[in-house]
Amino acid sequence: EVLEEVNTRYNSYSPDSFITKINNNSGSFVRVDDTTIEILETIKYYSSKLDGEYDVTIMPLIKLWGFYKDKQNVIPSEDEIEVVKKLVNYKNIEINKEAKEVKIAKDQEIITGSFVKSFAVEKLVDKMKEMGIPRAIINAGGSTLRAVNDDIQSTWGVIVENPNDSENDLFDIEICNETFSTSAQTNTYVEINGKKYGHIISPKTGFPSENKQIGIITESGFIGDIISTGLYNQTPERFLQIIEELSKEIKIEGFLMDKEDKIYYSRGFENYIEK
Repeated sequence: EVLEEVNTRYNSYSPDSFITKINNNSGSFVRVDDTTIEILETIKYYSSKLDGEYDVTIMPLIKLWGFYKDKQNVIPSEDEIEVVKKLVNYKNIEINKEAKEVKIAKDQEIITGSFVKSFAVEKLVDKMKEMGIPRAIINAGGSTLRAVNDDIQSTWGVIVENPNDSENDLFDIEICNETFSTSAQTNTYVEINGKKYGHIISPKTGFPSENKQIGIITESGFIGDIISTGLYNQTPERFLQIIEELSKEIKIEGFLMDKEDKIYYSRGFENYIEK
């Protein structure tokens, strides 16, 4: 029931959710609940930390690339991308906390796919703790794995898949009361002229990122999924810098595999890899 409640209220694919109401009334303020405000404030905060490479108003670009069409035959032109990019800006999400109202700019659209599952998982973990369930591993669609541990089960093992080779894994890691969030372009893409273009699109360039895979370890799955998507669009150098900056505020480690298959690890990530 926890998952169902989050899905009904906060998923942009649910017809009566607060997010859908915001999308359907772009350009006008919409009354929402405290949780919607909490979600959007967190998202705006981390979007700024991620150089705007995480942006929940990315939906017009996703549609431009043909992710909601039967077939996309052409790569969008630079001009088309420039026009649509103007709609993509998380800074245009206006939040009036006192009045409990939210507004996005006219023709903007919020998509919740990058965070709603993991937000629901965090609510589920809270509920499990209330119910006295001491240990569990929750798999939310393979991209988010949330570990709940106690003295009996001190860690959970996670197999990290290789995006280039489904037969062999990259490595195994062990996590304790943490989340492993991963993003890759392998499963969701459009194919244009025989080339695959993935669904994680940079709000800055308007093009799908060419990095191969990312894995982020954080305590909150909700925050981990936001960061994993936003860091997917970075250069390896900036990826490492941002993790270093964020580590002053939260517990975070991660790895990034670039388009040349080179893997970059944050300072403490390799401590998680099973030897």
